[in-house]
Amino acid sequence: MTEAPRVTVFRKEHFNAAHRLHNPLWTAEKNKEIFGLCNNPNYHGHNYEIIIQVTGTIDPETGYVIDTKFLSDLAQTEVCKKFDHKNLNLDVTEFANLNPSAENIVMVIYNKLRAKLPSKLDLKIRLYETERNFVEFPAN
Repeated sequence: MTEAPRVTVFRKEHFNAAHRLHNPLWTAEKNKEIFGLCNNPNYHGHNYEIIIQVTGTIDPETGYVIDTKFLSDLAQTEVCKKFDHKNLNLDVTEFANLNPSAENIVMVIYNKLRAKLPSKLDLKIRLYETERNFVEFPAN
């Protein structure tokens, strides 16, 4: 018996947010040394882009792995509306005690979306902080 073919569906979303990379346990000098301009006390912003990748088998009734409208609505509700035009450090509860690095942001996004998707679907998130800097979770 052969396994059903798996297909990957991608959805791109966007949000703008400010943040500051800072470790309160470190001195101001160490924070500046490690985080540089990203440690600006007045914060700085990015035009973030997320690519949501969902992999699964095609439903024979719909022809979908997942409805992209559902995926877009989920991303808007769980991520974009909560993060867009926010200061991640001050306005987003998940980062109250978590440094909002790209690595931590992608994990938060993943966990928010993973909790709302059927377990039969695989999920991967790619987060672009800039055109040249991006992270992906899970890593493999």
